[in-house]
Amino acid sequence: MKEKTVIPTGGEPIVWTSPFAALKNVVPPLAPEVRPGVAPRAASLVASKMNRGRVDIILQTAHRGGKTVTVITGFSGIGLAEQETLAKKMQKTCGAGGTVKEGRIEIQGDQREAVARILTNAGFRPVFAGG
Repeated sequence: MKEKTVIPTGGEPIVWTSPFAALKNVVPPLAPEVRPGVAPRAASLVASKMNRGRVDIILQTAHRGGKTVTVITGFSGIGLAEQETLAKKMQKTCGAGGTVKEGRIEIQGDQREAVARILTNAGFRPVFAGG
């Protein structure tokens, strides 16, 4: 028969011993940088700030019925999924529509400053090109 444990109710402290206390002296703790399969937080922050290349920010009105569009081109080394994520972030920040076409991001209106800020935070080097 299992032994019953009495829990004190008179306000005295509860005495509890960890079943893993004996392992504390046997296994040394791993440093956060050494944990297998887990990327250190500091390294991931540094990786996001590294230079990911130059991208051109162009303001276009040609063949668009007189409407202004901010076009971001020159992405290299990133996939369509990341371009779509960047486009969504730009659309939300600018409060405007946009799309990803043929490896470039198009945002409606003159949104060059906000787009440049987002690209800089993502690790790109934005350059204002054209008119």
